[in-house]
Amino acid sequence: MPPRPSSRTSRPRPDDVPGLPARRAALRLLDAVLRRGEPLELALHGAAQGLPREDRALTHAIAAEVLRHLPDLDALIDDATRQILPDDAKARMVLRIALAQTLRMDTPPHAAIATALPLVDGGPRKLVHGVFGTVTRSNPVLPDPPTLPAEVLARWSDQWGAAMPQAAAHAYAVRPPVDVTLRDAGETAIWTEALGGTSFAPGHVRLPAHPIDGGAAIPALPGFAEGAWWVQDIAASCAARLLGKGDGCPALDLCAAPGGKTMQLAAAGWRVTALDQSKKRLERLSENLARTGLAADIVAADLRQWQPPAPVDAILLDAPCSATGIYRRHPDVLHRIGPRQIMELADLQAQLLARAADWLTPGGRIIYATCSLERAEGEDQVARFLDARADFALDPIATSELPEGIAPDPQGRLRTLPDTLASAGGTDGFFIARLVKRAH
Repeated sequence: MPPRPSSRTSRPRPDDVPGLPARRAALRLLDAVLRRGEPLELALHGAAQGLPREDRALTHAIAAEVLRHLPDLDALIDDATRQILPDDAKARMVLRIALAQTLRMDTPPHAAIATALPLVDGGPRKLVHGVFGTVTRSNPVLPDPPTLPAEVLARWSDQWGAAMPQAAAHAYAVRPPVDVTLRDAGETAIWTEALGGTSFAPGHVRLPAHPIDGGAAIPALPGFAEGAWWVQDIAASCAARLLGKGDGCPALDLCAAPGGKTMQLAAAGWRVTALDQSKKRLERLSENLARTGLAADIVAADLRQWQPPAPVDAILLDAPCSATGIYRRHPDVLHRIGPRQIMELADLQAQLLARAADWLTPGGRIIYATCSLERAEGEDQVARFLDARADFALDPIATSELPEGIAPDPQGRLRTLPDTLASAGGTDGFFIARLVKRAH
């Protein structure tokens, strides 16, 4: 008769618990975002290094759900503890991960806690187990829409009024739509029908809701492989749209990668030089150009040190920014971006705009754009520039130049907010201004 295994040998080691590596990676990923302020997408590589693709995807999904519902998860945890856990306590982070899975990802409570407790080995396992049990026994439901972080709510209310953050919260709860920009705007009707979508402007198609959920990954959709279109939010596509036809004239696309606007400008007939300081992101731009059959000169350089050999007729500066306008896709920005980062980025934007403006020919136009919901990176930035540069004027945007449902503000600038196209799925938050260099 074989010896009976001892409890020591029969108990699975922590690393043997199914699904645990992805949860460990999610813990590392959240620490990188919340404590070190790293962007979620960039931190994912280091946090999930060595994991298979499925585990990497799960790691990202868990972290994103925690970030999207962080204030509400913390409220549940705080209601179940006698003493408030520090924000950076491992026990709080592990509870966030376990509760997000149970309340948002349909993970059974026993499976969520089984992968949570090993994360606090040598730590407060009883505390984590007890708080998790107290919360889940009450059958909680997370608020819909999610609660925005208090600092963000206050900042946006101050800038835009109380209605804006309410709209932002509702937009946060809805999966962003997928927009595509067409290489040939003349084929809008063809591709709208082929993709089963809706068009708000020539050269644009909004795909039907959740095309990927239906099993059709983006690269498998009609027209992608042959380069007939590329994915690009409709608000982002307005920047290049506002420069019109190029007729072979030179244009600069600054901070260009991954290349959506470069391809728009090339398709509109501009002779484009695309500049970005990230060689890796420029590789993606090159791949996109090759797939679409469009051409541009690619330059890897820092805009603060580079300059063109001659003035150009058009410049598109999609400046580095806080990215608070794409919070629906990147929930980490609401937790790692605050007033200090916004001011630092605004200073950088001012430098880049002033430098790029000197490269225009008289009568030339520059598009200044940011995917930000902060006035400091949009309206205030352009106002300061115009105050300092008597040789420039605002070139007002007309409603007729924009997609259906999107309109300029009274000054002729474009500002998309969380309620823009809300009934049709919304847009990213963007600011765009078109400036012209006076001829005399």
